[in-house]
Amino acid sequence: MSRIVITTIGSLGDLHPTIAIGLGLRDRGHDIVFATSKQYQSKIESLGFEFHNIRPDPISPEDEEAIAMMMDLKKGTERFIRDYLLANLRDTYTDLMNVAQNADFIVTHEIVYAARIVAEKLKIRWAVCALAPGSFFSAYDPFLLPPFLFLAKLRPLGPTVNRGVINFAKFVTRSWGQPIHELRQELGLPKIGNPIVDDKFSPYLVLALFSSVLGKPQPDWPPNTVTCGFTFYDDERSRLTPELNRFLDAGEPPIVFTLGSAAVLAPGRFFQESIEATKQLNRRAVLLIGKNAPPDNLPDDIVAFDYVPYSQLFPRACAIVHQGGIGTTAQALRSGHPTLVVPYSHDQPDNAARLERLGTSRTVSRQNYTAKNAVKELNELLNNSSYSTKAVEISRIIQTEDGVDMACRAIEKQLSNGDR
Repeated sequence: MSRIVITTIGSLGDLHPTIAIGLGLRDRGHDIVFATSKQYQSKIESLGFEFHNIRPDPISPEDEEAIAMMMDLKKGTERFIRDYLLANLRDTYTDLMNVAQNADFIVTHEIVYAARIVAEKLKIRWAVCALAPGSFFSAYDPFLLPPFLFLAKLRPLGPTVNRGVINFAKFVTRSWGQPIHELRQELGLPKIGNPIVDDKFSPYLVLALFSSVLGKPQPDWPPNTVTCGFTFYDDERSRLTPELNRFLDAGEPPIVFTLGSAAVLAPGRFFQESIEATKQLNRRAVLLIGKNAPPDNLPDDIVAFDYVPYSQLFPRACAIVHQGGIGTTAQALRSGHPTLVVPYSHDQPDNAARLERLGTSRTVSRQNYTAKNAVKELNELLNNSSYSTKAVEISRIIQTEDGVDMACRAIEKQLSNGDR
């Protein structure tokens, strides 16, 4: 039995795929330790895993200015990485080093930048989880950079031109990794390249935790990449409430409006515009509003809940309107229903573009998300059968994939190699 540390920072969309892997590895007899944010302690411990808190501490939901900045299209990714993750790199390193002392292997989200340093310092093998295709910054399948969406026009020009886009991303982010370089130097570790763009992957194993329908392997991906498929976890102990079940049973499938677990902290007018669009469409709707105040005077055909397991709700929808986070995207694709994506920041614009190319989705930018535009796009999704046909086709493919099994097999192969 091996002791495996799984570490991640971020939203439920970052946590849930690693929980799925943790459960799979535990079923295979391994001792699993989670090192993540303290807000997830009860969730992790309720599943019977050993939990250790790592910093940085979660941003308070009451710090509206900080949250709004983290979700800003232009500056959100930079602020999240530089002002939140890397500003606290030494704390993360200290916490994770304490957890990993007796570990045989580390499985890390790519944004836990201290994990590589800890693994190299302790001389243990490690794997990086890439949750979305954009993580690879491929010249053959380029990432849509949130602050520079106009560069999407270069995509059809091929890898030579798009390699220039990657070099531009390296240039823009060249100073972001300075805290990493400084800590590595102090610890006597070798120099690395740009840890934000291209020099961030493990030499042992890279787990692509998304379906190949969303992003196929490319010639410039690391050669040790295993495309696993999505690794689904949803809290099956959280059932649909009797109230919601009665609503779903009482009429036609509703439109579901959700902003995931991160963008929902800075919703803007998303829910107000969604309510008005639902009225104009003469449809039923379920709003997932998080900790936001419930809307006043909702009509009988619109209901609001803070949280509902997507795996139980999405299959009963007619369409899903969401922010394009990879966790929500995965559950929506598996449900087999068309989607309207309203991307906020980070990987969301790129995920939205990929869904459009699949033929299952349409996109409205956050600044253009009004009731009028939502009605227009939803009418197209609901009345053009090509979207639902394609959504069902993609769903069937995803349901044949077993991302957890693929990931666990790849990790166990590394453990076996490490014993030689």
